[in-house]
Amino acid sequence: MPQYCAANFCSNRRTVDVRTRGITFHKFPKDKDMRKKWEASLQRERFTASNSSVLCSEHFKREDFDRTGQIVRLRDGAIPSIFSFPADLQRPEKSRMTVTSIKVEPCLSVASQDTTETCTSQPQPQPNDDHGYALPASLTAVTAKLKEALARVESLEREKKNAMAREKRAKTTVQSLLGDLSDKKLINKKLRERLELYSGKMKLAL
Repeated sequence: MPQYCAANFCSNRRTVDVRTRGITFHKFPKDKDMRKKWEASLQRERFTASNSSVLCSEHFKREDFDRTGQIVRLRDGAIPSIFSFPADLQRPEKSRMTVTSIKVEPCLSVASQDTTETCTSQPQPQPNDDHGYALPASLTAVTAKLKEALARVESLEREKKNAMAREKRAKTTVQSLLGDLSDKKLINKKLRERLELYSGKMKLAL
């Protein structure tokens, strides 16, 4: 049965379709203190993570990930921080923000902004972020999505390259085997022609 992301209002689950979108899933830390920090960040009342509980990568910042290997991993000390909570669960944030801030508030217009322009203190409507169908509310989240997609493309390209190399080795092995059997006259023409279809080699006259 597919695992669902433990975050409230997140519909992502561990399936092939979700993974093709570059979304990865990560288990809660074994360290008790770090696990409590993850649980607290979810703002889920009376929630306690189990050994199988997971969070998807859309709740972490780009810098929280280590993508140097073939497997996307979270860096030590990474804590989930990207959520779409209802207005009554939103934590108060500073009203004065600049364009160069790490988080870009929804009230900042996409049009040109002065670097010292501030957001209004009036509460802004929260986006209905269904991950795959709505744009994230912050530039950081958009960048993270792009990085994850590019990483997925690179991973698929490596898998394709490895598969082609394995296929080439297999064909070479079959061709060598055909040559040995032919030299020893242990194979007839009909069987040889069939095997040559799998080796990718042109048919040779006996």
